[in-house]
Amino acid sequence: MAFTVPSPRSSPDAPPVRRTGPVRPFDAVAGAALARWYERELGWATEGRAPVRLLTGLRFDVLVLPAEAGHAVLRSPVRTGPALLTGDRVGLLIAAGGADELPGLLDWLEWGPIPLGLAAVGAGGRIPAPAAPGGAGGSPGAALWLRPPEPGRAPEPLLPALAGFGNGGGAAPDLVRLVDAAATECHRVRLSRARAGRYGDRAADQPLAFS
Repeated sequence: MAFTVPSPRSSPDAPPVRRTGPVRPFDAVAGAALARWYERELGWATEGRAPVRLLTGLRFDVLVLPAEAGHAVLRSPVRTGPALLTGDRVGLLIAAGGADELPGLLDWLEWGPIPLGLAAVGAGGRIPAPAAPGGAGGSPGAALWLRPPEPGRAPEPLLPALAGFGNGGGAAPDLVRLVDAAATECHRVRLSRARAGRYGDRAADQPLAFS
């Protein structure tokens, strides 16, 4: 059932969402149309105003990682769900509740002590809404789908989840394998940047687009 909910409360430590200025009438109309598309075609909740944001923790959560690492994961044999690009970060949609599992999974996979630049957005968060698949793209740097959801088909059963653990041929992709692949690629990116003298603590530099 499609619905729109009020803007979620952010964590006290979360950075404020930057807005570049007043919403122009055209932007407001386009934003309302985009929000209706997500609610009608996918049943996803939005903030319902320009710039449109999709609320996480209801129908899906999101793994967020550097774009270079995200593209590598998408090229790998690991099964994923829809994926989007926002600036220099890739978001991989996972089953709702998966964000809460990330710290424990990283510890279990022995990645816990290593700063990776891998984060998750879950309940109370939001992500930029890319333009509808097949529609006109947004402004330069705007969010876009790398692997779009299929209109008219709820993608939730195909999102990576713990229910898929050890299930090589089932419907649900394995969240454990996805997290391990994402952590591996994030680590490779950090090592590559360190060798090139471009090392930065991206783990502590959470982007404003995902919050």
